[in-house]
Amino acid sequence: MGKEDLYTTRKVILYIATSLDGFIADSKGGIDWLHANAIERETDTSYEDFYSNVDTVIMGRTTYDQVTEVLSPNEYPYADSQSYVLTSRQTDNTKDITFTNKSVVDIVTDLKKQPGRDIFIVGGASIIKPLVEENLIDEYQLAIIPTLLGEGIPLLSDIKGNLKLTATQAKVVNNIVYHTYVKN
Repeated sequence: MGKEDLYTTRKVILYIATSLDGFIADSKGGIDWLHANAIERETDTSYEDFYSNVDTVIMGRTTYDQVTEVLSPNEYPYADSQSYVLTSRQTDNTKDITFTNKSVVDIVTDLKKQPGRDIFIVGGASIIKPLVEENLIDEYQLAIIPTLLGEGIPLLSDIKGNLKLTATQAKVVNNIVYHTYVKN
């Protein structure tokens, strides 16, 4: 595999949970509803299988705060990857976390030129939208939680342009519907 091949094989993947009506958080930004319908019948390795190919994660500051304060307050779950947190708030970088106000499009464009494994877009909506509009997401892996929120923060809204995707997988595990789409 030549150096040029490394650049084309690095995928940008949006792996995210959404309510059945398309929200990634409730109207107050909460995500407690994510586990409301969980039914543990079988081992679900969907996330582990996906994350095993990742070496870079990108998220917004609100998502970072939710991850570090609510979901995993005792241990940063992406410590084995390089993280980029988009924020206007001045924060000191660590060895594995870069806090930046650089555009997500510029970050992803730069990372795609570097060798590495997959790039995980964690969220939120303001990070996702410009990547969708610039067609920089190679794969969309959506975990649909069978909950109707009625209102909240939508996964996608007011997207400019028309983007056609190809469905490559659908499966149900423990009452969660997983869909995978790739760009054409």
